[in-house]
Amino acid sequence: MPEATPRCDVLVIGGGPAGATVSALLAERGRDVVLVEKSRHPRFHIGESLLPLNLPLFERLGVSQEIARIGMPKHGVEFVSPWHGSPVMLSFADALDNSFPLAYQVRRSEFDHILFRNAVRKGATAIEGCRVTDVEFHSGGALVSAREEDGRERHWQARFVVDASGRDTFLANRLGTKRRNRRHNSAAIFGHFTGATRLPGRDEGNISIFWFDHGWFWFIPLADGATSIGAVCWPEYLRSRKTDTAQFLQDTIALCPALAERLRGAQLASPVTATGNYSYGGERSAGPNYLMLGDAFAFIDPVFSTGVYLAMYGAFVGADTIETCLDDVGRAPRALKTFDAVMRRGPRVFSWFIYRVTTQSLRDLFMNPTKRFRLRGTVLSVLAGDIFRGTRVGLPLLLFKAIYYINTLARPTSSVMEWKKRRRAIRSEEAAARAGDEP
Repeated sequence: MPEATPRCDVLVIGGGPAGATVSALLAERGRDVVLVEKSRHPRFHIGESLLPLNLPLFERLGVSQEIARIGMPKHGVEFVSPWHGSPVMLSFADALDNSFPLAYQVRRSEFDHILFRNAVRKGATAIEGCRVTDVEFHSGGALVSAREEDGRERHWQARFVVDASGRDTFLANRLGTKRRNRRHNSAAIFGHFTGATRLPGRDEGNISIFWFDHGWFWFIPLADGATSIGAVCWPEYLRSRKTDTAQFLQDTIALCPALAERLRGAQLASPVTATGNYSYGGERSAGPNYLMLGDAFAFIDPVFSTGVYLAMYGAFVGADTIETCLDDVGRAPRALKTFDAVMRRGPRVFSWFIYRVTTQSLRDLFMNPTKRFRLRGTVLSVLAGDIFRGTRVGLPLLLFKAIYYINTLARPTSSVMEWKKRRRAIRSEEAAARAGDEP
């Protein structure tokens, strides 16, 4: 390592919500933080729907007013099923703790830029248009190498490394710890539309979830008049595509009459993107001198809009963990173990719902919500992201799951058919993955 190699306390890979949040928190505490982002803000990113429990994190970061200025207020979630009657609207105000009745839909280019600028204001050294290419760990930290857009090589000696590289999963790939989620292989195709019909009045900004034969759609209204539309489905369905992605998205929308009606007369206003390998996880989220945040560690499915919240909450816990590791080496192993437990809790809680979101039994429960035994409030608390604060969702959630299993056993034929369909889809995707055939 050359003598002139610059040093820092923490080097953060990736300037999205996770990376910008942890950088802001650590820089505010006086740490020397270098934040390296491969792109330049503002840049496009999918994942525009936030959760109510994001709002206290914005307060702590000091960006609440900026987020409110760009956000479309989101008061709840609408579920639309072709196998049931009228749509069902669930309001966050009906959660067990109704202190957070509101969330936002945001343009991620604007939202991420706000968080990135905040990290710089707090004192982080931010470098854009620079891609990290290598990390060599040693007892005192790591030597990090990167390449600028013009090809110039850069190096830093960091005491600690944070991987917030999102779906690039830089460290998990390098360490060989990334694993496809064998229980939930999925793929997505999405774009932005103008002229979509929104819900009336106060519900205009609510997210709508539409089920259809191959999975589900999101309908996310944005403050500038655009609407984000995406389909999440089994990869084998996307692999059946014979047209370009824009036409395939339109053809897929036509399979969901309720959504097609809302998009009658709407115009596609962006390129259409298809992505596979949508669901994965890491064997571990932390180790000596490093940790992983958000999608750099694991991602399951966007149906409950958990991505940004889990990334930012993990960054708050991660900042405390890094402080401990830098200041008290003896406590570092326990701190990293605690951090890993937190990182696994979010995906574990949400994955139970996600793995079953296309089953008849879970659709029935969402389309016929009951307030008995606090079940409706409990589900809404989970959907709001209230899973880390000690809100008492445990027993009602167990009861909700018990009702689900009872309903499943009550219709053995359809449940077995759903299970077989799921197994066939998973085996098909595993075979395609071995052959290197991405959707």
